[in-house]
Amino acid sequence: MSVVLQSNYGCVLDARSLIDQGYARCIRWRDKQKSRVKCCFKRQCFQILKSHYGTNVNVSAAVDAGNSEMMQKTAKSSKKRKRKHSELNQGEIDSQAFHEKIRSVILEGTKSLVDSARSLGFLTGDTDAEDQEDCTQLLVAENTSPVDLFSRVTESRADWAAVVTLMGEEYVIPPHTAFLLSDFTRIQPLVQYGRSFDLIVMDPPWENKSVKRSRRYGSLPSTQLKRLPIPLLASPNCLVVAWVTNRPSHLRFVRDELYPHWGVEVVAEWFWVKVTASGQFVFPLDSPHKKPYEILVLGRYRPSAGPSASSSEKPEVPVEDRRLIVSVPSALHSQKPSLSEVLKPYVGAEGKCLELFARSLQPGWTSWGNEVLKFQHTSYFTLTPADDVREDEATDDCTDKPGTT
Repeated sequence: MSVVLQSNYGCVLDARSLIDQGYARCIRWRDKQKSRVKCCFKRQCFQILKSHYGTNVNVSAAVDAGNSEMMQKTAKSSKKRKRKHSELNQGEIDSQAFHEKIRSVILEGTKSLVDSARSLGFLTGDTDAEDQEDCTQLLVAENTSPVDLFSRVTESRADWAAVVTLMGEEYVIPPHTAFLLSDFTRIQPLVQYGRSFDLIVMDPPWENKSVKRSRRYGSLPSTQLKRLPIPLLASPNCLVVAWVTNRPSHLRFVRDELYPHWGVEVVAEWFWVKVTASGQFVFPLDSPHKKPYEILVLGRYRPSAGPSASSSEKPEVPVEDRRLIVSVPSALHSQKPSLSEVLKPYVGAEGKCLELFARSLQPGWTSWGNEVLKFQHTSYFTLTPADDVREDEATDDCTDKPGTT
């Protein structure tokens, strides 16, 4: 069960279970021989047992003990380098003002969701040790011919997931998926793919100082995002969702420049709240350095009147504002939880979905990015032979009992 529960505050996700859904049936090709395997994303990636800053921050206790005072004391006790100047710059002032505005939403909503999840045996801290034709190509698992991943959209139409060899490495490809491995300079095949999408989710590589220092991945100037051909990819009323850092300038850019540039109307802000396996914030809520939440800006694409805005448009489902998505985050850098189940009510079960700047694939989705296969590498999965297991038992080892992660 990937969506553990839902309420007026939002929902609690089991992010790893959500990944494993796409690999319930999986085959592996080696030396032209086919075998069945159990395929599960490695459990240890989601075993976040303790919050950072050395002190666990209990959500319920924070509410009952005066909230701010407790959080501020925790933040002050952390071993972070001291500021040379006590004055806050404008960006920090803006960030603090935004945080104060949504703080009670995060705190009260998370407490309610975590308490409800615990009553179901989840977040208790228990863990397990363990032309169109020219720009499209079909991925056939048993095919040993080289595949051009960079200038064509690659499709897998199989009903099963498959472990295949690409670029000399083994990757797990989910069923009914399509992807393009490229950067901005070679995104045209995605446009030529000929699909209009009902949901577009993007996780841009935002510029910030920590990224520059760590050099973990390349960042992108905000203004470059305007080059994304959203109007050529979105269907009328397409739901556009952007992951945004807690930097106020990024949030303002998305709301005031980027979405209007594409003709997208902002309809809601959601928050992904990161908790440990026992339901505690991974960072103190009032920490001046890192917050235990990230922002999602949701908008609807509003094309100008014309042939694209026809009377055959699907009825639009209103999107609630200030919803929370509570989950244990992955220990892998920048791996976000899948939003497929959470957003399905707003786009329909048959809606066509696209992820931009993707680092993994999702069943039934189209994905684009220069690291689109990163988390599909077999090194992130546990693969065990399953030829002697009945099909209805194939997912037993990937499915957690209540209270596990």
